[in-house]
Amino acid sequence: MCIRDSNVIGDKYDFRLMGKGVATERTGSSEDVVPMNIGHSLKVATLADYEAPEYTDVYDQKTVNFDEVQQLAKTVAGAMGRRDDQSIIAALAAATLSVGVTATLNLAAITGAAKLLNKVEAPMEDRWFVTDEDGLNDLLNDATITSADYNTVRLLQSGQIDAFMGFKWKIIGSGRAEGGLSGTSYAWHEAAVGHAVGIDMDTKVDYVAHKASWLTMGLWKAGSVAIDAEGIVKIPRT
Repeated sequence: MCIRDSNVIGDKYDFRLMGKGVATERTGSSEDVVPMNIGHSLKVATLADYEAPEYTDVYDQKTVNFDEVQQLAKTVAGAMGRRDDQSIIAALAAATLSVGVTATLNLAAITGAAKLLNKVEAPMEDRWFVTDEDGLNDLLNDATITSADYNTVRLLQSGQIDAFMGFKWKIIGSGRAEGGLSGTSYAWHEAAVGHAVGIDMDTKVDYVAHKASWLTMGLWKAGSVAIDAEGIVKIPRT
């Protein structure tokens, strides 16, 4: 979904945004060339330290009929993934392009977002679209999207959307404890968002004797930033 740089040292990481150049006609033989004077800027991602710990008491472990430590490892991994998503959502909020407020997420809003990305010539590949459960519900009730008369995407068969209008889709619920996504959808090219990683996500399970418990611990260090706001489109709903 974004440009990812790993093994970052320190609490900040600079992503470089190169400007565009304009080619000019050659003025004559042996004339001095005129540089395009391409500008560039730095977009700084601030990394944060994250953790997702939970204890499993050795006595409590004997009162359940499942491996709580193993189940906690899955729960911790899910918590880490959702928190990382939230970091990217915060970066997307820097979008300056918008299709305007719409009552529902519909085909016009999606094509409008694609039009804005086409205007700045964002590459057609690696485009993403994220929305919440209400946005997906809007699409499932839009006949121009679900009907086979218009396209081959079988939304009503699976109840989900994987790819449509050149975008890869991700649904993020509004009910997440981390904040989730509510009322606003985003379309973007992955090069427009940077995700810096100082410590890759890792899950450790250790026995803590003085607690008489197993500690399942998820940890990582990361941060996100909008590299190019022109490559991100906001689609707010009323």
